[in-house]
Order: sequence, then C-alpha cells, then structure tokens
Amino acid sequence: MRRTHKVIVLALMLAAPAVAAEPAAKAPAPVEAKRAATAPLPEQKSAPSKSSAKKAAKKDTKPKILARDLFGKAQGAADLKARSIGWYAKGCLAGGVHLADAGPDWQTMRPSRNRAWGHPKLIALLKRLGSEAKKDGWSGLLVGDISQPRGGPMLSGHASHQVGLDADIWLTPMPNRALSRREREDISATSMLDKTKLSVDPKVFTAAHVALIKRAASYSAVERVFVHPAIKKALCQAAGKDRAWLYKVRPIWGHYYHFHIRIGCPNGGCETQPGVKADDGCGAELKGWLKNIEASLKPKPKPKGPEAPYIPPSARRQITMEQLPAECKVVLNSPNASPPADEAMAATPTAATKK
Repeated sequence: MRRTHKVIVLALMLAAPAVAAEPAAKAPAPVEAKRAATAPLPEQKSAPSKSSAKKAAKKDTKPKILARDLFGKAQGAADLKARSIGWYAKGCLAGGVHLADAGPDWQTMRPSRNRAWGHPKLIALLKRLGSEAKKDGWSGLLVGDISQPRGGPMLSGHASHQVGLDADIWLTPMPNRALSRREREDISATSMLDKTKLSVDPKVFTAAHVALIKRAASYSAVERVFVHPAIKKALCQAAGKDRAWLYKVRPIWGHYYHFHIRIGCPNGGCETQPGVKADDGCGAELKGWLKNIEASLKPKPKPKGPEAPYIPPSARRQITMEQLPAECKVVLNSPNASPPADEAMAATPTAATKK
C-alpha cells in the first residue's frame, strides 16, 4: 500500500512542470503583438526582368527627332494656301514663295542654304523695296536669309525666320553686275562699325544707308527693323525732324552688317507681336543698349567657384514637332508645290557651291 502511494506521489511530481507551463502558454498576448501578428505583410515588388530593364534604358537614350532636322530637308514649298503658322520663332510656312536668285533690283546670297522663301506678301515687299530704294541712290538689295521652303526651325543660325515674315538685307550695296553663284556663296558682308564697336564708321555707313532703312521702316506692313545699337545711334543722329519712322527701328545684338525686317501677321494662323512704343527710342533705351555692348567688350574676370556649365546655343533650340502648332505636321507632309515658270527655284547644294 505504501509502495503504491509513493508511486502516485512521484507521478504527480513529474507531471507538475507541464501543468504549470500550460497556463503561461495560454496567457493573452500584448495588444501590440496581436496587431503585429494580424497586420498584412508589406507588398514586395518583384525585381524588373532583364528585358523590361533593357526597354527602359533604350527608351531613355533614344534621341529626340528635332523639328529642324525635318524642316531642313524640305527642298520645296508645301502645296497649300499661303499661310504663316505659329510664332516667328516657333512655327512654319505653308505655300511659301521663292525669291529668284537674281532680279533687276536684288540678288540672293548664300543660295546653298535654300533660305530664300517667304510669305508672298514679304516677297512682294522685298521686290518693292529693291525698286523704290533706287530713288535714294541704292543700287539694289543683297538679300540674306528669309526662310526655308516650309519655314520651321533651321539647322543653323536663326531662332526666328520660321514663318516666312522675316528677311535679312545686307548693308553692302548690290554691285552693278550679276554675281556668280560662287561669289554669292563666298563674298563677305561689310561691317558698319568702327574700331570702338560703339559707333558706325562714317567712311562706310552713308546717307544712302540711312535712306534705305528709313524707307523699309516707313512701309505700313513692316512692324520691326532690327539693327545694331551703334547703327540705331547713327540713325537717331541723322533723322532730323522726320522721326516718325524711328520707333520701328529696334536695337539688338549683332546686326552690324545687315538689317532685319519683319512684317506683321498677314493671316489668322500666326501670332501677332506686341506693339512698340511710339517714341523714337533714341533716349534711355538706346543708352542702355550701348552700355551693355560696352560692358560685353571688356575682359571678364575669372568667376570664383565652379563655373556654370556651358550650354551651346543649339541646345536651347531643341524644338520637337510636338512643340510646334499641329498644322505644321500637315505642312511638313504635304507634296511640293509646282514652281513658278518665271522664277528659278533654289537649287539643292552641289559640289560647285562647297568649299
């Protein structure tokens, strides 16, 4: 009997730890532990596959198709009704007209560029200016860039001239003979500035230059005439009492060997530019320009600290077709218009025009 009692007591003692541990296992967990246990696991993104990574890299490095590359290839005008579309520096030209390489009162320069195209109203105005300027003792116009056959951004040079309403006219008078194509490619224009770059050279800039620019500015269709500030100063000094035309003549950088005329928007498809002040512009504005020109001629001190990265001018003109008016796609994709029978077309650059 005692032996049996000992066995029972021993069995109870061996079972005691298991019984004691059981309540601890069933004790309620802290609230935070419950929330952690029931919270959904964070969603894990799967690593991109090699093929998708390659596609993304290819998309990032794909070069932009720039509008200047497309418009620069066009050799003829679009067979559409004549219209200037968009802004002077962001647009295109439908139904452009080509200014013949040579006429009785003009000759076009740099023919290999194929930039002697413009809105019909601008081309008519250039012919009129060339003819009427003979009354002022001007022998004829040497016409620089107007626009490309379909306008648009250019491969080099101008930011404007995109809608066929701008033209550059050299301040070098036309010779009394027809220049050869080679001469029209190679002859350099004459600077009107003296050694200071702040005034014109009186041996070069004459009363005939004043009369030519005055006549161009006097046409109602012309809204702006851009010249170098030194030329603007000379015009202010030579104008006399008739100063009504001077407000259209605007000082600008460069433009010391040519002047730039701009006519207003002749149709509803292009943006009009703000009007200019009616004063002659010979006061504080001109003085400010000359001060800026003088400052630009002085040696610049080396900047302290890291220099800002240089951005070439072309990088500021990375215009794509999506940035131009939608109608410019129609202009670009239209067939070529038939050339007028009485005017020579701008030729594709040939080996004879290359240096």
